[in-house]
Amino acid sequence: MTESSAAAGTEHLYEKYRPLLFSLAYRMTGSAAEAEDVVQDVFLQWERRTPDARALEYPKAYLCKMTVNRCTDLARSARARRETYVGPWLPEPLLTTGAEGDPAVVAERDETLSFAMLLMMERLSPVERAVFVLREAFGFEYEEIAGLVDKSAANVRKIMSRVRVKLDADPMEAAAPSEQFAEELLRAFHHAAGTGDMEPLFRRLAPDVVLLSDGGGKVFAATAPIESKPRVAAFLGGLLRKMAPDTSVVPVVVNGGPGLAIFEGEDRTVRSVMAFRLGGDGEVRAVYIVRNPDKLSHVSRELRIP
Repeated sequence: MTESSAAAGTEHLYEKYRPLLFSLAYRMTGSAAEAEDVVQDVFLQWERRTPDARALEYPKAYLCKMTVNRCTDLARSARARRETYVGPWLPEPLLTTGAEGDPAVVAERDETLSFAMLLMMERLSPVERAVFVLREAFGFEYEEIAGLVDKSAANVRKIMSRVRVKLDADPMEAAAPSEQFAEELLRAFHHAAGTGDMEPLFRRLAPDVVLLSDGGGKVFAATAPIESKPRVAAFLGGLLRKMAPDTSVVPVVVNGGPGLAIFEGEDRTVRSVMAFRLGGDGEVRAVYIVRNPDKLSHVSRELRIP
């Protein structure tokens, strides 16, 4: 194989499998920036090494295995960093369109993309997380997963059973958000910001709602979870009162669900992204606010307001 043909082959593989690998890496790391780096590293390794005949015959499996291995390595250092993280840690928000070809929603099922599920997966070991994501999000067979994580198929089944027990310990009742939910929530926010009347927003909160705010110690954010309807409403009210006059709030699709992006200043840079988890009754059970600027660069590049 000539150098030019090898490069062409790598480019073809990149275009074909990048969405899958990004989607896998994001669910493994909870970070769009790290997922992008993983994908780049994987294809650089592919180019630098001469894949064996089996890798060339089954490139999808080979690339997925490289991705899982790289994410497993990152998970070890990430756990150490989070031990000293200031305040609650939240995944990096990802704008999703739901359209065919969206790198974030290549998976067969999108539950694994939500903030709630990404947080729940933090309690899993890297191998458990890989098995769960490959099986639940992408529908890989146990025999296929076994080859990707260097386990027997029987062992992979046991791992999956153990994962289900861990995740079922914190059942996640959820409702599919209606298309008008984000617009209604946006109207409630605008109403509260303009009039100080929190009642329309207050009505949408569940009695046991929880708010998590991630500033990473770099910007103002709650350093502990805020629980109960009155306390969450008071916190949101405080945020609204502090908004600058040139603030813009727009509805967006965040991690497959309804969310809001908040812009401030002349540069129209995203300052915060909010995501929500709904209960089966349609009430907001959890509010996630990402304010750490390091986690908003990907969203800022994707979403611009003139």
